[in-house]
Amino acid sequence: MITHSTPGSVRTGGPSVRIGALVPLTPPGWVDAGRHLLAGLELAVREVNEAGGIGGAAGIDANGTTGTASTTRTPGTADTPGTPAAPGGRPLELVVRDTAADPQRAAAAVEELAGLGVAAVVGEYHSVVARSAAAGAAALGLPYLCSSAVLDTLTDEPTDLVARLAPAQSHGWRIYGDFLLAAGHRRIAVAAQPSVYWASGTRVLREHLAPRGGTVVPLDMAALTPAAVCDALVEQRATALLLLVGHPDPAVPLVRAVRGDRRLAEILIGAPAGQPEFATWAASLGDDGAAVPFLRYLPEHLGPLGTRVEKALREQLGEAPSFVAFEGYDTVAVLADLLRRHGTDRAGIARSWPRVDTEGTRGRIRLSRVPGIGVWQWAWPPVQVVDRDPAAPGRFRVLHTGPA
Repeated sequence: MITHSTPGSVRTGGPSVRIGALVPLTPPGWVDAGRHLLAGLELAVREVNEAGGIGGAAGIDANGTTGTASTTRTPGTADTPGTPAAPGGRPLELVVRDTAADPQRAAAAVEELAGLGVAAVVGEYHSVVARSAAAGAAALGLPYLCSSAVLDTLTDEPTDLVARLAPAQSHGWRIYGDFLLAAGHRRIAVAAQPSVYWASGTRVLREHLAPRGGTVVPLDMAALTPAAVCDALVEQRATALLLLVGHPDPAVPLVRAVRGDRRLAEILIGAPAGQPEFATWAASLGDDGAAVPFLRYLPEHLGPLGTRVEKALREQLGEAPSFVAFEGYDTVAVLADLLRRHGTDRAGIARSWPRVDTEGTRGRIRLSRVPGIGVWQWAWPPVQVVDRDPAAPGRFRVLHTGPA
């Protein structure tokens, strides 16, 4: 492991408080999501340190300023100290590990990070990978604050060691189902690849739509070509096709095939998991990628903190930040608040989840126990159904807003 320290001579109140970060930074992981998640984590760490670190000044407010410290990393391994803490506080330090969407790699990273003495682990985007990380963290007595993964069963058994900021899949996907029904869709095809996550999403939709007159038609992407999917959509008289598949393949060729089929000119293409959120979607599909509704976890209007963070993330990323970047920022904001108020002891952190009361970029964050969810949960972040505007694919339209 190589440690990269940010230049500076500011005196701190002690050694850094290490936080392990799990992020998909290389394929087959969703690299765009990983890059945005890491940007949010890093920005918040810099601001925590500029505000005095852990044990120094109080938390970040909406009028804070962003740091300019550089970060150096090698693929799969990085330490991100950020800006040294102001006098009186211990600086936060991210120890980043690339999961590459591999559950076994994530489990090994959690074990390594525990041995390195991190106070807690944060991050991860892919649900199946986050499940592996959560199981490993719980077994090791290591607190894990999951940033972005939504699978309801993040752990097989209830645990006090794991908490999550992203909404549970059942919550968000039911809101998406309500959107489909409100738009008049009752016969909905689901093109899915084999995956616990996709299977769970299909089940949520089926159970939510069936009592309301909706039908889910499964299409197995392990057996069907894009052309065969088009034929099946016509045969099944589907009015909507949901993409429960990876990006860019097979999502991109599938969208192109459907858009190019005159028989399907009126069909709605949807992607509840959020593939169209990222710039690579628009770059891959151009106009064909517009008008594909997806779930995003942002309020309709950001408050002062969210607005400031959005500006800083845009400068850092060189593009508009996704909701995943805000999830990363909020993760560190919550954890830093706990570390300041309750100390860096692992058991103490885990005991403190129900005491979370932190102003995040997307609203006030509090954790609670939700029926059917075995971890401490923010119930709930704001949920929107949005798409890219056909008139300007770089702009998003809010189509539906879910209840809190």
